[in-house]
Amino acid sequence: MKVDFTRWLPAIAKDSYRKTALSVVGVAALGGLALAPTAAAAPVTSGPHQGAVAAIDLATGKAATTARQEDQPVESGLTTGSATGKPPAGKPSREKLIPHGIEGAQSRIPLDDAQLANARAIVDAAKKTGVGDRGAVIGVATSLQESKLYNLGHLGAYNDHDSQGLFQQRPSSGWGTPDQITDPEYSATAFFSALKNVGGWQDLPLTTAAQTVQVSAFPYAYAQWEEQAADIVQQLW
Repeated sequence: MKVDFTRWLPAIAKDSYRKTALSVVGVAALGGLALAPTAAAAPVTSGPHQGAVAAIDLATGKAATTARQEDQPVESGLTTGSATGKPPAGKPSREKLIPHGIEGAQSRIPLDDAQLANARAIVDAAKKTGVGDRGAVIGVATSLQESKLYNLGHLGAYNDHDSQGLFQQRPSSGWGTPDQITDPEYSATAFFSALKNVGGWQDLPLTTAAQTVQVSAFPYAYAQWEEQAADIVQQLW
């Protein structure tokens, strides 16, 4: 997929203290986005898309790179586990968060306050919907892939159809209105409601569970975020 980053007009639209939608005009179409909440998993068509990663980096003033930052610690006070390997008191264990093991090479990014707030919204929705800490890991990893944990607004002429929000859900496919799917609590709840309809999702690898909900053109891309998603959930749970 050709990605053209020659023209950039980033803007931040804040609707409330709970919702910040990031809008970018002149970004090439983002691939691998959510279709419908009840659709079947799509076949593999390509590797993980880097368009969304590069778009958000540039739009938020970060380095214009899609290189993985595997050794970079999570910011905003999040840690990556204790020296003894034991979870902090009252937090879920690594084995519970990643019951099937890590699949493939892992990516890691630093988190700013907006990303951390969105991660908290996903974790809170996981608790409310009853999918538990493992469901939260799937949700956070999915959002890391789809939007880098940014609440994306419409990307103008270069938007992939009408995909928006943390999970790049589409109003035209039944996920909700634009206002709804750019509300972190609503979009996360919608994602987890769809996940609960996936038979045996608890026993599926993360990328399979996420792909069955998202129907992405890049189904294996979710796996690369499982480790960081587990770190985030362990700290925020």
